[in-house]
Amino acid sequence: MSRFATLPDSSTPVRVVQVGAGGMGRAWLRLLGGSADVELAGVVDLNPQAARDALTELGLGSVPVGTSLTELAGTVGAQAVVNVTVPAAHHPVNVEAHFLGLPVLCEKPAAPTVAEALSLAAVAEATGQLLMISQSRRYFRTLAAFQRQADRLGEIGVLTCDFFKAPHFGGFREEMEHVLLVDMAIHAFDAARYLLGQNPVSVYCEEFNPGWSWYAGHAAATAVFEMDGGTRFVYTGSWCADGLETSWNGSWRINGANGTAVWDGVLAPVAELVAGADLEDDGGLAGSASSVPGSVVGDADASAGGPEEIAGALAEFVRSLRTGEVPSGEIHANVLSLAMVEAAVESSQTGQKVLIRDVLDDAHRHALAVESVPAAREVVASWASPLEALERADYSGESVSTVQG
Repeated sequence: MSRFATLPDSSTPVRVVQVGAGGMGRAWLRLLGGSADVELAGVVDLNPQAARDALTELGLGSVPVGTSLTELAGTVGAQAVVNVTVPAAHHPVNVEAHFLGLPVLCEKPAAPTVAEALSLAAVAEATGQLLMISQSRRYFRTLAAFQRQADRLGEIGVLTCDFFKAPHFGGFREEMEHVLLVDMAIHAFDAARYLLGQNPVSVYCEEFNPGWSWYAGHAAATAVFEMDGGTRFVYTGSWCADGLETSWNGSWRINGANGTAVWDGVLAPVAELVAGADLEDDGGLAGSASSVPGSVVGDADASAGGPEEIAGALAEFVRSLRTGEVPSGEIHANVLSLAMVEAAVESSQTGQKVLIRDVLDDAHRHALAVESVPAAREVVASWASPLEALERADYSGESVSTVQG
């Protein structure tokens, strides 16, 4: 039996209301409007005219628009919500949707803080509704190929991600205090958990802002995470790094007892296995001839697979609603990716190594103190610790028990 409500009819498209039509919202409107799995039943936005204009530009002018999720969802018979609002609005919109009896696919991050994310996990438990966070970069086929190669490397010593871009966003990002860590690094942190099948124990992080930076806050950082399997994950990035830029996914390297694999974030990854490595199963590597120890090997299935990026997130969300299968971005599992961000920021501010356990415990205390939804507060109060709560509802298969350190 599923821990969240599923849809009784799997033969018809899921009727979805999207909340938020600006910026990233337009990409989601385009996807939802052209999907065979869902029907875009309505759009909610504080600026209804802007929403109508966006829909008209996409040839979706007949889709109803409103300013109230509760009113529009009832009018159009919504079955699910896609939340593409600004991060500060994620919590109230998700809570409203769940208490309407609607599951939610929400853009990352789950919420601005770990405490709010724990509150969302409690609301999901209290209402029995699925909350899935769209970590869209998990759905790159070449990332999945890199993960398959990582599985062939035996015990992993170190995973690194280098991220160097120079975007001139303008607007709020250029005024953010921890712009790289808060706005971008969660993609890499979440991908590291996926690649390793491990969760974070602690982090030491330093942030700084190069003299030529056009950002007000720290636009560069290096973070060293200890993972629960003993692996070190090292992230180094800058958002004011002109010249020889990496891809938006970054440049990755993973080293283990059986060799090394690298991925540039775009093309198929490659690996070099050491002599004597166990090759009974090539793990998806490109054929027995190219799996010879000491040779550089690719992945025969790197270009195969399902939809990518937000289309991949939507496909998994719909599949979960129809089957009860827990998606990789389920809120309880996703909290640890957000906790990595919060811990890295705290470390950079204090100059000390920070335990993920302590970040979660502090967030739990804060969530309990400020929770205003009675049903959610009851759930939060029932947790002996957030780690216990995450472990109990760890639908992703990523054990969190050893995070206790």
